[in-house]
Amino acid sequence: MATRERCEDLVRTLSALGAVSRGLGRALPQECAPASVSTLRMLSQYGQMRTGELSERLGVDMSVTSRHVAYLAEQGWIERRPDPHDKRSRLLSLTPAGEAVLGEASSLIAEALADFLHDWADDEVTQLATLMARLRESFDDGRPRACPRPAPVPATS
Repeated sequence: MATRERCEDLVRTLSALGAVSRGLGRALPQECAPASVSTLRMLSQYGQMRTGELSERLGVDMSVTSRHVAYLAEQGWIERRPDPHDKRSRLLSLTPAGEAVLGEASSLIAEALADFLHDWADDEVTQLATLMARLRESFDDGRPRACPRPAPVPATS
């Protein structure tokens, strides 16, 4: 079992990954922001879904997801169709144009990452990818869940 100390080290490392993500996002064209790529990737990975499920999987507020969806639909990268089981809801899915944009964005990001990792061996990249996938699985495919709260520390007199 991982110790608290090693988990604290990992928290510091994960916090620094925001800079890595932002750096990779700079490789994208202006009209395709990292949030757009994340949204397209979720639809590609999990298939069609309602906005609420997409919001949950992205871990962002429904209003944020709605803005992303509106932009992506305006670009023609996703399609919104009535849900046959609930006419009030819409099902979101990638269009062929969205798949093409996602493919291009993924290539640009991979190229940028290859530049950053030019001195890494392939087996090191594979090991990192394997461990990161395992970490992601530990978070139940990205669906938020309640974090256990530590027990309060009793006050000493």
